[in-house]
Amino acid sequence: MESQRNTGFNSSAAQADSVVNKAALGAHSAVDRAMGAVDEAANKAKPAINRVADYAHSAVDKAAGAAAPAADWLDEHGKDLKATQEKLLAATSDYMRANPFKALGIAVVAGVLIGRIVL
Repeated sequence: MESQRNTGFNSSAAQADSVVNKAALGAHSAVDRAMGAVDEAANKAKPAINRVADYAHSAVDKAAGAAAPAADWLDEHGKDLKATQEKLLAATSDYMRANPFKALGIAVVAGVLIGRIVL
């Protein structure tokens, strides 16, 4: 009687093993198909990605080429610009101390004009 129980248990375990194996094979097959689709999509997208990367490199190179002369000019004239800025700031401060109401009026008029232009 005990041998019948063991035989029944073994056949149930074998069936369960078989079901698990089939499920695992199905899952592996699905993963393999998905990986194949991903690889195919990546291969199709690669030329487009390379073109976009080439355009981006070209744009960066052009921007760097355009900015280089401006950077050189600023490097050469930076001290002069700083001195001019300081002179302008000092002159403006002196004018505002000497004529506070006139300076306030100019600021209000400038603000109204800028507000009308922007809006």
